Amino acid sequence: MAVDEQNELPEATPREAELQRQLNGIQSQSLKEKLDEHSKPLEQSAEKLSQHELENLNLWDENQALNTTSNKKRRFWAQIRPTPTLETPNSGTCTTLPPTTPQGDAETRKKAKGAQTYDIEDSESEPKSDKEAPEGAAKTESPMVAYLEQMFSKRLDSMQPMVERLPWVAPSIRKSNPDSYADTPFMDEITLIEMTRKFSFPT
Repeated sequence: MAVDEQNELPEATPREAELQRQLNGIQSQSLKEKLDEHSKPLEQSAEKLSQHELENLNLWDENQALNTTSNKKRRFWAQIRPTPTLETPNSGTCTTLPPTTPQGDAETRKKAKGAQTYDIEDSESEPKSDKEAPEGAAKTESPMVAYLEQMFSKRLDSMQPMVERLPWVAPSIRKSNPDSYADTPFMDEITLIEMTRKFSFPT
């Protein structure tokens, strides 16, 4: 009986129970504070992540819009090359081309513009000169038209031998007499008509 009394633990007093409750409350409060401290950075990182995702979506939309606009512009974009000069190395003309510089290009544009306005003035003034000039008077051509005709005639003369050397092009017809029909490709048909006229006998 005495042994049982010694083995039994003494019951906790109300003071000790109160202290134990306070200790448990302090431990739980400290754990809660630690959890709050660790949860705050996690919440901040989650907010930053959501902001970055939203910015990424906005940037993606802007990139898509820029791509569509650039594709539309590229669809109608075409490279315009400058027109080559009429002079070629094979042409027999002795004219020398001026160096291509920005200043020279501007001068040539001014000259071309002046020549164009000059031609327009001549074309507008031609009917007046026809009315005022007497019949049989020779029409005076502008020097630009004469220069162009001379240049194109020289160019065609220089291109004629090159065209004749091609294997699939027939040789050009050259007449010794401009009024003769002997060199034309329709010589047989013309001969039949002309011979019947020449040797027609009266009935």
